Amino acid sequence: MTRPERPAADGWLPGGLGSSAGPAWDDDATQVITAVKEKPAPDAPTVPAAKPRAGWADVAKGVCILLVVMWHVIMKHYLQIDWHLPAPIPGVWGTFGDQLLPLRMPVFFTISGLFAAAAVQRSWAVTARSRIAKFYYLYVIWFIVHTTVLAMVPSFETLAAHSALDVLEQVTITPTNLWYLVALAVYFVVAKLTRDLPVAAVLVPALLLSATASAGLLAAPGNRGQLYQNLFFFLAGLRLKPWVERWARTANLRMLLVGGAGYLVVMLALRQLGAKQWFGVWPVVSAMAVVVGIAAAVQLERLTRVGDLLAHLGRNTLPIYVMHMPLLALMHAALLRPFSSAGTPIQILLALFLPLALTALLTGVCLTLNGWIRSAGGTWLFDLPSRKRASAPAKPTAPVAPVAGPAVEPSPEPVWDEQPTMVLPQVR
Repeated sequence: MTRPERPAADGWLPGGLGSSAGPAWDDDATQVITAVKEKPAPDAPTVPAAKPRAGWADVAKGVCILLVVMWHVIMKHYLQIDWHLPAPIPGVWGTFGDQLLPLRMPVFFTISGLFAAAAVQRSWAVTARSRIAKFYYLYVIWFIVHTTVLAMVPSFETLAAHSALDVLEQVTITPTNLWYLVALAVYFVVAKLTRDLPVAAVLVPALLLSATASAGLLAAPGNRGQLYQNLFFFLAGLRLKPWVERWARTANLRMLLVGGAGYLVVMLALRQLGAKQWFGVWPVVSAMAVVVGIAAAVQLERLTRVGDLLAHLGRNTLPIYVMHMPLLALMHAALLRPFSSAGTPIQILLALFLPLALTALLTGVCLTLNGWIRSAGGTWLFDLPSRKRASAPAKPTAPVAPVAGPAVEPSPEPVWDEQPTMVLPQVR
C-alpha cells in the first residue's frame, strides 16, 4: 500500500488560522488528525496529538477579569448611589471588593508572566513589535476612546484627561484605568533586559520596589503605583514558571480551604491593625493571594460548565478590559438618578444584586460588541495592524486522504500558547 503524503502547509497562517481549503495548523503542535475507521497500514506513522491548553490559567484569568469589572462597578457606580436603607448592605459590598485587592491584579500578572516565557526568548525585533509596541498601541487607541466617552460624563469619577497637559501626562508617565496595557509593554522591556540575570538578581529588586511603592514611600500619582507594585508578580510568573505549574498540579480542595481561611484571617487582621501600608505587607499578602487564587482556579476548572464559561472569558479578556469602563460611565449617567430616588423595597433589591447584575451585563455587552466590531473589520482595535500585505490565496488542491494510525492520548503536560493574559489570538 502506498503511504499518503502529509498535506502541504500552503494554507498556514500565523495564529493557527488556516485557509478554508486546507487543514488548520497550530503554532506549537502537530496537526491533530482523526483516525479513520479503516484498518491501519502496518507501516502507518503514529501522529502525536496536540497538548491540552492550561485550562486552569484561563479560568484564573476569567475570574480576575470579572473581579476587575465588579470592582469598578462597586467603586465607580454602586457606592455613588444615594442609598437610604435600614441596613448597611452597600458597605458589605465595598468591604468584599476591598478584601480582593491583593488578589485581582497580582494573579493576573502572574499568569501573564507564565504566558510570556516563550516571547521573552525571541529576538528584540520580534518582541518589540509583537509585545511592546502592540500593547502601547492598544493603550493609545483605547485611551482616545475612553477620553472621548468620559468627556461626555464629567460626573463619572475616574482618571481622565481634561486638558492637553493631562493627555501628555497620561500617555507617558501616569496611565489611566488602561494601565495594565502600559504595564505589560514596560514589563516586557524589563524581562528582555534581565533575561540572562540570575533569578534572585531580578526578583529581589522587583520585590523591594513593590514593597516601597505599596508603603507609600515612592511618589506614584494616578495608576503609576500599580506599575511599580505588580512588576514583581509578572517576573515571578516568568521566572518561577515550573514552581507555579507544580503548585497547580498538586493543589487540592483541602489546600484551598486552608489557604483561603488563612488569607481571610490575615486580611481581617490587617484591617483591624491598619497595617496595609506597612513596608513589605502588601507584596507578601498578594503572594498569598496568588497561591490561593491558583488553587481556586484549579478547583473551578473541574466544574465542567462553570470552568468552561470562566475559561472562555479568560481567553477573551482584552475586549472586556478595554470596553467595560466607558460603557459603565454611560450606564452611570443614565442610572444614578433613578436608582438614588427609588423606593426602599427597590433599593434593597438593588443593594443586594446590582454589582452582580451589572458585572454580568457589562461582560456580555463587551463580548457582543467585540464580535460585531471584528465582523465589521475593526480588528485594528484589538491588535497591532500587520505591516505585510495579504498574500494571494493558495490555489485549491485535491483533498489528501488522512493518515491512518492508532489514536494517541494527549499529553497531560499543558501547553502555553505564548499569548499574554489580555491578548486574543491574532487574526490577519
